[in-house]
Amino acid sequence: MTLTAELYFSFRSPYSYLSIGRYRAMTEDYDLDIALRPVWPLAVRQPDFFERNHPNWLGYTMRDMLRVAQFHGIPFGAPKPDPIIQDVATRKIAADQPYIRRVTRMGQAAARRAAGLVFAAEAGRMIWGGQENWHEGEHLAKALEAAGLDPIEIEEESEGDPTALDDEIAANQKALEAAGHWGVPTLVFDGEPFFGQDRLEMAKWRMEQKGLAKR
Repeated sequence: MTLTAELYFSFRSPYSYLSIGRYRAMTEDYDLDIALRPVWPLAVRQPDFFERNHPNWLGYTMRDMLRVAQFHGIPFGAPKPDPIIQDVATRKIAADQPYIRRVTRMGQAAARRAAGLVFAAEAGRMIWGGQENWHEGEHLAKALEAAGLDPIEIEEESEGDPTALDDEIAANQKALEAAGHWGVPTLVFDGEPFFGQDRLEMAKWRMEQKGLAKR
């Protein structure tokens, strides 16, 4: 029997990126279906989050994400550009956020077609894996094609149906909170949330208790 789970994911979250390729590999190796549930990053939901953080937060987070990437052999680099437009000096978040809104809406459109996990893994690798100007040219189109999607169809849907997509993205956040967490990446399996890129083995352990089998 195919097991199912939901992965709550932000395209701006480095830890979401550091987890999604490994979750994708799980679905390829095991009889498991993981549905992507894109959410807006904290910078959109709580624009003052970075301004009120402890001064050590940014430095430690940068060190830790690089360490995680090195440990797992995952390509990693600062996004060019950052999906969130933010003043580096003041940490203030801009009101207009075209990059994150576009790619997140694409992710939700892909999720409508049960192709969100692959698209997010491919797009995440472009954003966080060193691809310059990932938001331009054919980069996101290639990520959509890798997920078996029609780039023109998804682009038109993202631009033509933003309100409905945004409502679905907001509903994802509510579902995440109803499941018992608020941050990403969080995998929810059988009603149980597993938060963080370091919970994959524990989630797999729980799934094995429920009959997870190799493909």
